[in-house]
Amino acid sequence: MIRIAIVDDDPYYRQVLEKYICRYEEEYGEKLQVREFSDGADIVENYRAEYDIILMDIEMPFLDGMSAAEQIRKSDEEVVIIFLTNMPQYAMKGYAVDALDYVLKPINYFAFSERMKRALGRMRRREKTYVPISFKGGVHKVAVDEIYYVEVLDHDLIFHTVQGDMTVRGTMRETEEKLLPEGFFRCGKGHLVNLYYVDKCEENMVYVEGNPLPVSRAKKKELLDALNNYMNEVCK
Repeated sequence: MIRIAIVDDDPYYRQVLEKYICRYEEEYGEKLQVREFSDGADIVENYRAEYDIILMDIEMPFLDGMSAAEQIRKSDEEVVIIFLTNMPQYAMKGYAVDALDYVLKPINYFAFSERMKRALGRMRRREKTYVPISFKGGVHKVAVDEIYYVEVLDHDLIFHTVQGDMTVRGTMRETEEKLLPEGFFRCGKGHLVNLYYVDKCEENMVYVEGNPLPVSRAKKKELLDALNNYMNEVCK
């Protein structure tokens, strides 16, 4: 299911876009889910990184599309943004927020469908598995293959990632349920490691990107078996 947000203060264009999306869905056999917003401020408020494509009007009364896109990019680097405008000179500034393209108003179906093909192509080239990480004030969407390991500290979880450390409230049990199918292993009460980043195991320690982490005696054989199975899958 591909999730699309339409952000436009004009109900006429929201209706046109929804009609085009339905037509595209039928013609190309895609499963598309749509949610509408009447202003940039509406989508930015409590934004969750849950959309694949955002069709964004540039000129809106409360928060314009460019400013809304800047806010969205702070927590979501992957969503594909396409601007809608009758002033192409504004849309050309879209490189600053990594916009894919723009559609000129009045919108015709051919132009729309061509942009949709490009958007879906970009999505599939970027395709990764993500997990939402909730923190006070919002949600970050983090690529699973960029997580080195997760650590419990008091009542917090620390995600050690390629982008740096992120500390959030949560439980290891919930995180384990999300990440175990993605090649992670719980090597003790306090650590959930990404098997891809394991360098070596020595005695009661596992080294993840050079960081020594303790392995409980009861878990050591399971960890070695999990590593062996993981490597066999990767090397197929």
